[in-house]
Amino acid sequence: MAAIIPSAILGLRGQCVKSISWQEEEQSLMVHCNRDRRLAPVARHGCRRCTVNRWLRRHVHDLPLWGKPVTLSIEYCQVKVGAAGRRVEHLPFVDTGMRYTHRFCRFVSQLCRHMPIDAVARYTGLAWRTVKAMDQRTLKAELTHLDPGALTQLRYLGVDEVARAKGHDYLTVVYNLETGELVWVTEGRTRAGLEAFYDALSEPCAAGIEAVAMDMWPAFIHATQSHLPLADIVFDRFHVMQHYSKVIDQVRRSEFKKAAKTDKALLTGSRYLLLKNTDRLSEAQQARLQDLLAANASLNAVYALKEQLQQLWAGPRNKHAMASRLHQWCTLANATQRAPLRRFAGFLARHAEGICNYARHPISNGRVEARNVSIGMIRKRARGLLDTAYFKLKIRQASVPEQPGGLYALR
Repeated sequence: MAAIIPSAILGLRGQCVKSISWQEEEQSLMVHCNRDRRLAPVARHGCRRCTVNRWLRRHVHDLPLWGKPVTLSIEYCQVKVGAAGRRVEHLPFVDTGMRYTHRFCRFVSQLCRHMPIDAVARYTGLAWRTVKAMDQRTLKAELTHLDPGALTQLRYLGVDEVARAKGHDYLTVVYNLETGELVWVTEGRTRAGLEAFYDALSEPCAAGIEAVAMDMWPAFIHATQSHLPLADIVFDRFHVMQHYSKVIDQVRRSEFKKAAKTDKALLTGSRYLLLKNTDRLSEAQQARLQDLLAANASLNAVYALKEQLQQLWAGPRNKHAMASRLHQWCTLANATQRAPLRRFAGFLARHAEGICNYARHPISNGRVEARNVSIGMIRKRARGLLDTAYFKLKIRQASVPEQPGGLYALR
């Protein structure tokens, strides 16, 4: 008794399955379909009902079935448009000229969200370039266009940059810090790139922005000051501590160079002990850190100042009080008479306004950095993405929560 497959499950509107055969040579299933002649053909452009000029047939790859590749042999028509025009009819499940159904492209794209392209290529038996093209085409079709002009309400923004690959140029990303939504991505980390975003915002939307969190990159600062003069700039805590980590590293290297041979053994491998927060160290690591700080006055001073600097954001949210605590810290840093600390104290003093704006707007780029970790994983899996247009699409995909059903949510 023959099995009947409901057309709603099949998902091939306009096609009727006539038979399924096993192709021994290709080790795949071949699904033979004929055009459902009860449905009038529709031209792809203009969606007008047309008359048939001739019938055509082609093979299209579909989702695997029972672990076996599936090829559809579909029948479709070329239609007459006007007196001399000829066009292929619109097929809702595959694009004109494509050899893969929409759902197969989505399946491959979902795999590419979690796996390197070369791994997806091996798994599906497709060429590397084909997998990338399918993913890129699907993302272009399914991701909504980023249109700053359509934004109606923004209060807090987070601005940051991400690298395409190690040693390569950057892209600027802008997030709505209240929702975590990516609202802009553009090439480079220039003033013009960020200004293009601000220029595209409507006047009411731009006027509603109260603060922008960022690092101390001058291009971002100048673009924001010139286009959002009423918005406060908040220098992100993460980036301030990131700058101070470089100071710790400078002092550690300096102490290592001038240390005696016996003391160098204690300094070796101490970098992450000094950079990590104390509560994230194991008992053995904490004991070793205490021995290190007891043996080296310079490292003890720079580490103690690190602990105090972290408390800058933990005090009362009063801008005047925060500015006072920052001034006290800079005074202590200058009193150490150590050049890296004195330079850093001057750096903080020059950016004190933006740092202390945290008291008025307790925002940070924590959400942005979390997204950047996801972007870093994309870059790592691909060993760098040199196709900027494709990388921008992958960044936008990473900012969108995955739909329930994962790989099986295939329309």
